[in-house]
Parts: sequence; structure tokens; C-alpha cells
Amino acid sequence: MGLAILILGLVVMLGAHVFVTFRDERASLIARLGLNGYRALFSVVSTAGLVLIVWGFAEYRAQGLIQVWTPAAFMRHITVGLMLFAAVFIVAAFIPSHIRTKLKHPMLASVKTWAFAHLVSNGDLGSILLFGSFLAWGVYARIAAKRRGDLGPATAPAGLLNDIIVVVLGIVVYLLLGFYFHPYLIGVPVLGG
Repeated sequence: MGLAILILGLVVMLGAHVFVTFRDERASLIARLGLNGYRALFSVVSTAGLVLIVWGFAEYRAQGLIQVWTPAAFMRHITVGLMLFAAVFIVAAFIPSHIRTKLKHPMLASVKTWAFAHLVSNGDLGSILLFGSFLAWGVYARIAAKRRGDLGPATAPAGLLNDIIVVVLGIVVYLLLGFYFHPYLIGVPVLGG
């Protein structure tokens, strides 16, 4: 049951995000609902998908993992290292910086890094579905952005102050995820565990 809920959640959430790439259909829906109506609908659908993903994955884990392959123990260290980059990238999505300009789409870079990092250290079916789906979506969304000419921000602010802020805040987010979020909400210790 858990896997079915997880898959439904992935279809709902990622389906909503794939819909965004169909610009003509998106524009038509905005014209009918208004920008605020479209945003509200998108938020509700995305949140419903996220709730289903979390619920489904929790149910799946509680019922017992279906192991497809067994990652080497050192892959955990690769995941922990890659997550530092994912945390910095997500912060860069919100702060103008050279990092943001270089990445072009830092939120997509963060999602892809997060998903890949977790794929290499988790060999169970639920994790493969969850992280593989997000990685596939991230790759698709980046290609779609490039095809429509969305090259991200063209310029960065002068100096390196914002880049330093991005890195420092990224490290803070990384530490919060590793020491608090992951062990207490996910139930899997990653830093110091």
C-alpha cells in the first residue's frame, strides 16, 4: 500500500511541476484562473502530492524495505559530501550571487544533487522510485528550461559578499539537515551518527 501511495504522490507532485514546462497550456490556465488562482491551485496540488509522498514513503518503510541492490558502505560518505553542495545550491536559488549565475538554475541543481546523492546510497525499491523520479524530473526540467531559452540570471552582484553569505547559509542548512532534520524527522542519523 505504501508504494502505491508513494507513486501516486510522485505522479501528482511531479506531474504538476512537469505541467509548468508546457508554457501554452500554463498560460491558458493562468488566463482562466488568474495568476493568483493558478498559484493557489499549483500550491494545493503540489502540497497534496508532497503529503502523499511523505505518507507513502513512511508506510513503505514501516512495512519493510524491498532491497533491490546493496550499496557499498563508502557510498554513505559520498551522499553526505554531495548534500553539502545541494544545501549551498538551494540557498543560492534565493540570493543573487556568482554561484547562482554560474549554476543558472540552482534549485534544479540542488534537487538533482540531492536525488543523485540519495540514489547512490539507497538500494531499496522505494528509495529508487523516490529519488530516481526527482532526478529524472530535475534533468527534464533543466532541459525544458534550456529549450525555452531560460538561461537563468545573466549577471551577478559585484564582489563576493553574497557568495560568502550563500556558502555560510548553505553550511548552516546542511548542518541543520544532518544533525536535526534527518535523524529526528526521517529517523536516519547521518552526521555524527
